[in-house]
Amino acid sequence: MQITPKIHAVKIPFEIPVSAETKLERFVYAYTISSDVLVLIDSGVAGAKKVIFRALEKQGRNPSEIDVLLLTHSHPDHIGGASGIKNISNCKIWSHPDARAWVENVDKQFSDRPVPGFHALVEGSVSIERELNDLEVVELGDTSLQVIYTPGHSRCSLSLFCEESGVLFTGDAIPQGNDLPIYDDVGLAVQSIKRLKGIVGVQHILSSWSDPSLDENPEEVMDGGLQYFQRIHTVVRQVMHAKQVVEPMDLCREVVGILGLPELAINPLVAKSLFSHKRFIEKEFIHS
Repeated sequence: MQITPKIHAVKIPFEIPVSAETKLERFVYAYTISSDVLVLIDSGVAGAKKVIFRALEKQGRNPSEIDVLLLTHSHPDHIGGASGIKNISNCKIWSHPDARAWVENVDKQFSDRPVPGFHALVEGSVSIERELNDLEVVELGDTSLQVIYTPGHSRCSLSLFCEESGVLFTGDAIPQGNDLPIYDDVGLAVQSIKRLKGIVGVQHILSSWSDPSLDENPEEVMDGGLQYFQRIHTVVRQVMHAKQVVEPMDLCREVVGILGLPELAINPLVAKSLFSHKRFIEKEFIHS
């Protein structure tokens, strides 16, 4: 899908093998910036190079031209295809410094954060050639991207703002209503969205979890993410107050039921996300 003359969205479908009998159908977006320097934002899952390369060929570009792969963060659906893409293009890989440990050693990532089907989603480890820091501006031929550190979903999450086109790439920083709540720290996640709201000139938000819509109001998209966090927070508070002391998986089961999320959402990753609300409930700190 063409977003601007230079920027295209590439939708990558995949499955997460939750159990021997059950697979969760998901998708993730990667983005290409096609000018005198060919840039890829995120690599999708293992095998995604086929989809990405086919999209590039339709744009009249050779996949071997990919010069830089920018990673918004280190989770499997964003780094899984990096190894295969690197092998074909010999591209440079850039990320936030905190992504390095998990990108360069995917076995460590699986040990630290055992996602179902991890090794089916990730082709292998890759080296980070450049670390990207907050407010740094990277020059990529005739395109510039400003790096914005947006932790919360993960500690290494980055967003990227292309001022010339008004496009803000947000990775997984902004949650989609009624999707699985996956984040490390809800407080940081809320702060990150509020920070993104302060960027002047945003015309389009390109996230990893939702289909791009050029008609969406960026302010409404960000407000929608904050409202979803507030909705979750309200339910978590309700359950914790009613149950007094709640274990993470018990909390998860109750909250998922009230939110009307699928039963597959009752898992340790979602439980960790919901339990991150605990300290804010204790302080009544979070605001929409």
